[in-house]
Amino acid sequence: MANTILVDVVSAEELIFSGEAEFVALPGESGELGIYPKHTPLITRIKPGAVRIKVPGQAQDEFVFVAGGLLEVQPNHVTVLADTAIRGSDLDEAKATEAKKMAEEALANKESKIDYATAQAELATAVAQLAAIAKLRQKGR
Repeated sequence: MANTILVDVVSAEELIFSGEAEFVALPGESGELGIYPKHTPLITRIKPGAVRIKVPGQAQDEFVFVAGGLLEVQPNHVTVLADTAIRGSDLDEAKATEAKKMAEEALANKESKIDYATAQAELATAVAQLAAIAKLRQKGR
């Protein structure tokens, strides 16, 4: 059997992915992180984006979109605690495009009484979702 690491991707609502992986890639706060089995222990925040999981025996990687959260890495276990997590196959491009448009309008409207930090976070999440959808398309899924 291949050298693997146990991966759990969890949101507040549900367990999104749990299983063995040969490799995990995700957007860390300081850039893209690549995790292999026996990785040095690590705890860091993650940014909105795609978590790519290389499952042994599968030609296609598993993709999960996360809207930020925390990553804990132990030598034989990776845990992604996401604010929001959506399976790659469940991403909705029209919904993400609409969310992006609404956030941009809220930020452009100088007279509105919105929370700019919230609007900027919503915009970043929508842009990251659209980027994850584009990445999935490139992979032919």
